Amino acid sequence: MTDKFFAIAQVAHEVTLWLLIILSVLSLAFILERFFTLSRVRKESEKVSGRLKEILQSNNLTELEELSRDKTALESRALSYGLRHVREKGVAGLEEIFSSFANIERPSLDRHLGFLATVGSNAPFIGLLGTVFGVMDAFRALGEQGDTKAVMIGISQSLVATAVGLIVAIPAVIAYNYFQKQVKGVMLNLESVKDLCLAYAKSGIKKV
Repeated sequence: MTDKFFAIAQVAHEVTLWLLIILSVLSLAFILERFFTLSRVRKESEKVSGRLKEILQSNNLTELEELSRDKTALESRALSYGLRHVREKGVAGLEEIFSSFANIERPSLDRHLGFLATVGSNAPFIGLLGTVFGVMDAFRALGEQGDTKAVMIGISQSLVATAVGLIVAIPAVIAYNYFQKQVKGVMLNLESVKDLCLAYAKSGIKKV
């Protein structure tokens, strides 16, 4: 069994390096995709956030009707659904409408973030595994050939896997945290829209 494991170690070091390269390519592709997608979503969300501040300052909740007509931002679409529900059924169930909308839209915002989190947490271990296999192969060569210089070269080469694992993991972790912060900002904006929609609905009911 041990001999078989050492036989695997001879090729496993190269396999782990190729695996890390594949993960790095996928990670970079997903980072770029999320960057452009979430940047657009965040830009639209910031516009809505500015409008919400103006509405709060003017204390004119009827401006929410105008804001709901802009369907480009997630918050505006949620607001349009909320106001339609208020007109048709009143306040009852309004919070559930916003919660359902957030639950439906959240997966599209979180797309590929799970992959980045997995790469960020596991790439260093994959690199370490490659280093272990490389060291095992180097010491086996020492036992068979007795060439110390070749062993030292083999050990130094095996450390490349750990370095590559860290190089792959660090950008993935940074990107994951950055994108999570952006998604959280959008979700907080949705909460603000929900609260204003509730205030608008309740004020309308009082007037009636």
